[in-house]
Amino acid sequence: MSDDFDADPATGTASFSRRLSRGGQGAWANIAEAWRTRKWLRLLFYALGGGLLLAVVGWFVLAWNLPDAETLLDYEPNLPTVVRGIDGEIVHRFERERRVELNYRDLPEQLVNAYVSAEDETFWSHNGIDAGGFVGAVIDYVSKIGSGERAVGGSTITQQVAKNILVGNEYSITRKLKEMILATRIEGVLEKEEIMTLYLNEIPLGRRSYGVQAAALAYFDKDADELELHEMAYLAALTPAPERYSRSANFDIARERRNLVLRQMEDNGYITEDEMRTAQAMPLGIVDGQRQSRSADAGYFLEEVRRELIAQFGEESEDGRNSVYAGGLWVRTSLDTEVQEAARNSLRGALLRYHGNRGYTGPIATLNPDNGSLTSQLASSYISINYEDWRIGVVTATDGGARIGFANGDESPLSGAPNSISVGDVVAASPSGDGWRLRGVPEVSGGFLAMQPDTGRILAMQGGFDSRLGDFNRAVQANRQPGSTVKPFVYAAGIDAGMTPASMIPDTQYCYYQGSNLGEKCFTNFGGGRGGGEYPMRYGLEQSKNLMTVHIAMDAGMENVIQTFRDVELEPEDIQYQPYPAYSLGSGETTVERITAAYAAMVNHGRLNDPTVIDYVQDRDGNVIWRADERECTGCNMDEWDGGSMPRFGRTGRQAMDARTAFQTVHMLTGTVQRGTATRLRDLDIPMFGKTGTSTGPTNAWFVGGSPDIVAGTYIGFDTPRNMGGWIQGGNTAVPIFRQFVEETPGHWSGRPFSAPNGVRMVRIDRRTGSRVFDAWPSDDPLSTVIWEAFQPDTEPRRSARQDEIDAMRELIIAQLRRRERGPSTDSGPTEEPESFAEEQGGIY
Repeated sequence: MSDDFDADPATGTASFSRRLSRGGQGAWANIAEAWRTRKWLRLLFYALGGGLLLAVVGWFVLAWNLPDAETLLDYEPNLPTVVRGIDGEIVHRFERERRVELNYRDLPEQLVNAYVSAEDETFWSHNGIDAGGFVGAVIDYVSKIGSGERAVGGSTITQQVAKNILVGNEYSITRKLKEMILATRIEGVLEKEEIMTLYLNEIPLGRRSYGVQAAALAYFDKDADELELHEMAYLAALTPAPERYSRSANFDIARERRNLVLRQMEDNGYITEDEMRTAQAMPLGIVDGQRQSRSADAGYFLEEVRRELIAQFGEESEDGRNSVYAGGLWVRTSLDTEVQEAARNSLRGALLRYHGNRGYTGPIATLNPDNGSLTSQLASSYISINYEDWRIGVVTATDGGARIGFANGDESPLSGAPNSISVGDVVAASPSGDGWRLRGVPEVSGGFLAMQPDTGRILAMQGGFDSRLGDFNRAVQANRQPGSTVKPFVYAAGIDAGMTPASMIPDTQYCYYQGSNLGEKCFTNFGGGRGGGEYPMRYGLEQSKNLMTVHIAMDAGMENVIQTFRDVELEPEDIQYQPYPAYSLGSGETTVERITAAYAAMVNHGRLNDPTVIDYVQDRDGNVIWRADERECTGCNMDEWDGGSMPRFGRTGRQAMDARTAFQTVHMLTGTVQRGTATRLRDLDIPMFGKTGTSTGPTNAWFVGGSPDIVAGTYIGFDTPRNMGGWIQGGNTAVPIFRQFVEETPGHWSGRPFSAPNGVRMVRIDRRTGSRVFDAWPSDDPLSTVIWEAFQPDTEPRRSARQDEIDAMRELIIAQLRRRERGPSTDSGPTEEPESFAEEQGGIY
């Protein structure tokens, strides 16, 4: 039976299937015949198959280890750490790359249009790859093979994002293919606006600037949203070769490139022809040189901030998300720029006064001419100076007249150079005629530090003449003998041992036996005096009497004195004080920071705060990740008021001294300013306390003191201690530093008096004898014999039963009895208290 009988008479389906089958078999037969008889067909098939297989394998090889495009969803660019001062203003940035991250909404529309026109006209419509641009790039690449020239990129903005963030800048075909693969993946993960935001925040634009905001600041000293049209076009024109188009020698071709971008913006309909022509007529308007980020002249302070941040969070991105040079931290510090400027000027002025007319004292550093260009070595050394019109240079020649070279490569004649100067010496110079004149940077140095006594926040720090000359910070790193500035703590130990400011102390030579090898050791007062007589404790501190201090220390016990030093943390971590009498006169080393904090503790009723330069640190998202003040405020975050008292923070610091002892010591130290070794401060008319110090030699001159508002400490001396000259004392060398500091910061001194804690009695005494006074009152005269003195309860001098006082009291009692006998007085006026009322009550509390 024929197959036709199986057909459906209505549809004819079986018959059609049979014909199709026969046709397919015929076609396959034809192909098979051609395969057997035609060799070229077989070769073509092998070539196409091999090419396809190669493409698939190549795709897998290229794509196998490519980064995941989804990582861009959480991508965080490296951002600088921004440092703010006590007022919240930016004072510095720690950055390897200048970058400021913007959101898409913060990007000016025409700036986006400028980059689209310059780099990727089809950005808003393609899927990551521009076929036309890719073909053009391939043709250009082939045409330049062997020429040494670099082919045009032909990359879309998405491909550039892949290159800048995920792939790298290798110049090869494989890198371009990887870009293309990643670009298509990125387009599937991110929105166009997100891609554009990544691109404009990451793109390198020269002058160490990454992203359009940093570039806007670097080239035009403006924020991105302040740019004019021609400036936006210039930034877009920089992309192919930012270092080339940013050089002044190439401004003509940069202008041509900018104008081309403007023409493309007009072609794309983003601007009108009139807007284009107006913008093309504008000059480039680039600011001269490389814009420097605003930074306070507080190099020593900021370096201390950087050191602490690195210790806490690490330096680079591999150290963690919150690293200093990549984490985008926001750091609030206690730096007060006005106070810092005064600290710098005050210390620098003292160093220059001591230096006087000594002139050139030697090179700041020495460079080796055998290591290449001296000016290039100077540029890489980052040595500079910020003082008047001085400039740091390197001596490049001495034969036939000295010459000086600078970091920018300029060279000029150098006058005033001594015969001892050598090629390679790094020196300071100032303009003089057609050249430069050698200047002498003071060889002597020193440190200055100012802080708030009730918080420990450091307001200013100056560790030498200029931090640009070297980063050794003498305010926190230099261990020096503080001399008599430690005496207040010796006197505090004496008070804790039962003495009072009115106790009579011998001012006589003190000798003690040190053993068979060292023999007898005898102490003298400053200048070699052996003293004589007895004086109140206050007098010994005001006049800085060495012999009285040693007597107090030995009577209180040197172990107790050393413990007092340790309680206020005078003792550095790597130095151990010994219970020898010499330590009571300041032979043990300490730093400006430590002794200033100890004095601040005295003002703060004995509570010692750790000195801090950082208040708190926020991450790039604004979260506080570290703070110096760790006090908890119980109840501060209640949803509703519970009717109780307002929550308050507890006090900061720890109790390092008895509050009463601390106040008594401060009160005695106000006498140092009024009639002691720091009277140069008296006419400032501000309640102040302080103590001078001069270490043996003299090798260091000190002053530490202040008010309830600010406590500051300072010293000057050579880095390698040596005799500074017999006339040097803390009173004539260090006190003027503090005085200038106060005069330059008038708004920081409130004039409020020192407050007494509970348990202190103020009693009138004779400051020369220490005896209690009942028949006179203290006056404003600093040399007044009668003063108020601070005592702890039941330690003040006892009242003597003199006959005249007994007679006066008897007459008073008789008068009162007679008034009673006469009855009530008809005088309705107020009854006056007897003048002896305060005396009878035992003084004023």
